[in-house]
Amino acid sequence: MTTQPASKKILLIAANPAVSTVTGWPVGFWWAELTHPWWAFTEAGYAVEIRSPAGGALVADGFSDPEDASGYSAHDLLSLGFKKSPTHQALLADTASIEGVDPADYDAVFVVGGQSPMFTFRGDERLQRLVVAFHEAGKVTGLVCHATCLLLEARTPSGALLVQGKTWTGFANAEERFADAYVGQRIQPFWIEDEARKLPETHFVVEQLFRPFAVRDGLLVTGQQQYSGAAAARLVIEALGR
Repeated sequence: MTTQPASKKILLIAANPAVSTVTGWPVGFWWAELTHPWWAFTEAGYAVEIRSPAGGALVADGFSDPEDASGYSAHDLLSLGFKKSPTHQALLADTASIEGVDPADYDAVFVVGGQSPMFTFRGDERLQRLVVAFHEAGKVTGLVCHATCLLLEARTPSGALLVQGKTWTGFANAEERFADAYVGQRIQPFWIEDEARKLPETHFVVEQLFRPFAVRDGLLVTGQQQYSGAAAARLVIEALGR
């Protein structure tokens, strides 16, 4: 008698709702950065658990909604299907917090971006410690788009930045300029590329704007923007050997 190997388990963390201190808009997670990795992982046969730093209901950024009047993400049929499915919507209705998470219970962590991370992830030492704990425990550690702002501050127990000596990516200045021009005003309180290039002993790289682009450096996987979620997820899957 043969038995199936146990499914790998991914902890997917998405930001809680917040209000931008720059625009005054409600901000949250970005649909495609949650749904596209979620689909890649589940298609690979993995179990995915969705949590948020504080727990509770999750709210997406308006521009990431395929049904938003702007039409900005109208092409995102995968997110539209997730949004329309009561079963899948329930996964976001009352998330557990990250309190008590043990990296030993998971094979990898994947942190979703959006606008909220730019206001809620900087200074969140608990979340930074958790991401570092996954990496220190030998677990694949993925972050995409604006979630990579965590890496500007996350430090190992030795005090070194997690990204010291590593190559990584995140939302590019060219993409920030495009977004600002699209809405006609400044959106973010800082730009990740600007801040990353101030850090010593790390290598921040970007591709052309809004092209799928992800980087793996050892256990660390990063994706550039909303079109890079699936690419980053595939690198996590590759790192886990399926």
